[in-house]
Amino acid sequence: MQLLDLLREEFVLLNRHPATKNEALLLMTQALERGGVLEDSMEFLRCVLQREQEGTTGVGEGVAIPHARSGAVRVPALAAMTVPEGVDFESLDGQPVRLLFLIATPPEKGSGTHLEMLSSLAALLMEDSFRDALLRAGSPEAFRYTVEQAQRRHEDAAPAAPEKDLPRVLAVTACPTGIAHTYIAAEQLEKAAARLHIPVKVETNGATGRRNVLTEEEIRACEGIIVAADAAVELDRFRGKPVLFVPVSEAIRRPEKLLQTALSGELANYEGGASYRQHSIIRIAHTVYSHLMSGVSHMLPFVIGGGLLIAMAFLVDSILAPDGPAATFGMNSPAAYFLREEAGGVAFGFMLPVFSGYIAKSIADRPGLMVGFVAGALAGSGGGGFLGALLAGFLAGYVMQFVKWLLRFLPPEMEGAKPVLFYPVIGLFAVSTLTLLVLDPPISHVNAALSNWLASLDSLSTVALGVLLAAMMSVDMGGPVNKAAYVFATASLVDASGAPVSSPLMASVMIGGMIPPLAIALATLLFRSRFSARQRQTGMMNFIMGLSFITEGAIPFVASDLRILPACMVGSAIAGGISAASRCTLQAPHGGIFVFALVPNWPMYLLALAAGTLVSALIIGLMRRPDQGQEGV
Repeated sequence: MQLLDLLREEFVLLNRHPATKNEALLLMTQALERGGVLEDSMEFLRCVLQREQEGTTGVGEGVAIPHARSGAVRVPALAAMTVPEGVDFESLDGQPVRLLFLIATPPEKGSGTHLEMLSSLAALLMEDSFRDALLRAGSPEAFRYTVEQAQRRHEDAAPAAPEKDLPRVLAVTACPTGIAHTYIAAEQLEKAAARLHIPVKVETNGATGRRNVLTEEEIRACEGIIVAADAAVELDRFRGKPVLFVPVSEAIRRPEKLLQTALSGELANYEGGASYRQHSIIRIAHTVYSHLMSGVSHMLPFVIGGGLLIAMAFLVDSILAPDGPAATFGMNSPAAYFLREEAGGVAFGFMLPVFSGYIAKSIADRPGLMVGFVAGALAGSGGGGFLGALLAGFLAGYVMQFVKWLLRFLPPEMEGAKPVLFYPVIGLFAVSTLTLLVLDPPISHVNAALSNWLASLDSLSTVALGVLLAAMMSVDMGGPVNKAAYVFATASLVDASGAPVSSPLMASVMIGGMIPPLAIALATLLFRSRFSARQRQTGMMNFIMGLSFITEGAIPFVASDLRILPACMVGSAIAGGISAASRCTLQAPHGGIFVFALVPNWPMYLLALAAGTLVSALIIGLMRRPDQGQEGV
């Protein structure tokens, strides 16, 4: 790939002085927008910031490579910026960033273009002379010429792969998103190996799958293996070989040290069961959270699709069969019956098995998926509900890890029988037995008690819980606290038997998540002089995002002014409290304004939304200086 084809002159910003990381990203996004690359600049910026939340793209040596694939991008493009005095980018080495490249690609192009750009840039930017030349460039033309010449030299100097010599050191790199850090770590290891004259081969486990896969012959012949990973990689193939487990950032920071350690002869042989993750409390908590979010992300389409159709069944019956029996409301007309019992009901019924199954798969890879599905179904039918399915998923995942460890002694000839015979049979028997006899009895009582507690809450308690959960939706705009509140509310959509119910907590959580973008949009209208022209323009998009229950629309504004965060929390808490006090309930886990008609006492629900939005908007506007809009911050 020729980087010059995507790096136009108008996308090169030289000697800029952004005060913050987010301002730097905004400047480059605006350059792409002026060049006609973006359909929606704020949506693209949201995607970039969301990627930064997953892990900084400041890769060290004064370099950052932010990137995003987004539907807001018309055509692939590359923007660049030099910052002579540097800007804090939370880089892996803690140093300020002086050179930035922003990659923008549309999703329909797949990840090929995206990864090619990352790979090409990573290869070039590790050279000190190249970085220095870019920082000295006096014009966009000179900057582009430097890139062109460096890429040409790199392509001409690319060494041919050895035909016979096997590498002494093997490595595997992987990061949670499978994009930048995966490939930059591989590049750093390869360059360090070349300096140390150590034959090396690096396998990347990226967004497009495994590349440069290590062969059995190479694994047998190597002297040491480096697993630089923050995501799951296949480890069984390394049994009996000396393996060094480190985070992917270590391969970027200290590749020479890792290579020397791999050849030191002091590494213990890998015998299975060891984790590639660091065993600190924070890392363990992050690992558990990652497994949980894997289940949640795969569950949500079933919950949202099924829940919305079930909720629509009540709306349909209120129109087509208003005089039908109250006991069968939502099923009195054929259309409502289809929505509630067939289409929506069937989809919603997969909620717990899918949730449990993908937690187990995240832990034990493919062998955990089937037993996780069964464990989730057993937990649901046994009265464990959402909490039971959650614990069943973790139980199934770790039981399958244990089964895989037990079967490690089988001869190599029986390796093919493991995934099709031993894993499913032994795992299913073990997990089903443990779920039914050990997990279900106590959890069903706990879940029933929780359901009864939620059902018995008096008005004051319901309001207090509604206030708390709604405020949590504004704490980190889609982060762990936001997700915790949303998962808790989603769990309240089913009773102890697994049947769908309408929940006041879901109503409070949804309205709490709608407040931040709506309040920001209203503030840009009421206090125009306190926001820049660009902020006023992009602020209007937050009306659409807020009404659609997309809290993340507020992220760019919060990133530039953290005082917006508590202001949004106040409005969300007020809206959640009014909703709960008005006995508003909701059976749909998503939809925003489009499902308000399904809320009992919907006029008060609208009033709660308006009150929370107005309060937050007033706080946001009043805390900003009258001339702050002229500063563009």
